[in-house]
Amino acid sequence: METFIVDSFTNEAFKGNPAGVCLAAKVLSDELMQSIAIELNLSETAFVQKLPTEGHYSIRYFSPKMEIPLCGHATLASAKVLFKKTNLSEIHFKTVQGLDLFIRQTDGDIVMQFPVYETKPAHAPEALLKALGLDEVRNTVYNDETRILLLEISDSHVLAVLKPDFRALQESHGDIHGVLVTAAGKGDYDFHSRYFWPWSGSDEDPVTGGTHTFLAPYWASRLNKKRMRSFQSSARTGFMEVELLDDQQMLIRGSAVITFEGKFRC
Repeated sequence: METFIVDSFTNEAFKGNPAGVCLAAKVLSDELMQSIAIELNLSETAFVQKLPTEGHYSIRYFSPKMEIPLCGHATLASAKVLFKKTNLSEIHFKTVQGLDLFIRQTDGDIVMQFPVYETKPAHAPEALLKALGLDEVRNTVYNDETRILLLEISDSHVLAVLKPDFRALQESHGDIHGVLVTAAGKGDYDFHSRYFWPWSGSDEDPVTGGTHTFLAPYWASRLNKKRMRSFQSSARTGFMEVELLDDQQMLIRGSAVITFEGKFRC
């Protein structure tokens, strides 16, 4: 099975977020896909299979711990591989939730159409804030579709230097898939973020496209902007551009670099 590692949301190798991409010639069992994701040990591995309609593919995402319903950086990685291997300029990915993700290549970048999700007011336990190393937060909201808690703080520098206690973080909450910490940006970027998810993946996901399904509308309402630049201040760093089309759909624009190509023997 053709297999790739692709660094997403970056234009440099070994930056951004690495994703595995497996081009499956046949239907794979859930158990096999989970085993391959564990073997590759990346934040997510995408499994892509061609559908009968030209330019249409099924896509599923697995972290080393579980299946993930929607993943931005692995979608970007998969599109990068397919655009390299085919003459396609547009792709449709069908997810396990039945989403139809429309992807196109333009001016050297990849543009992905993703759904827009809402957030609702929520509470962050004191133990969770302590595990993150935060004394206070400006706002706390929650997204149902992704089961992610969003915390807004006042300083992007504080965000960049956070060093969570991940064991304590995982023990501080029993009913979420991850916690996203964000702050208003400075200079070239409208907002910054970091995503911690020891409940369902690795300790920190370096750059997360999927969280922008609710992060982008969150900041759009605060900044009164529909088009914004986002920076993820993890150790690897990464960036993307987001644009709200309406209250249902948005665009995520980013770059990716293929760093590994081989065959998985299974």
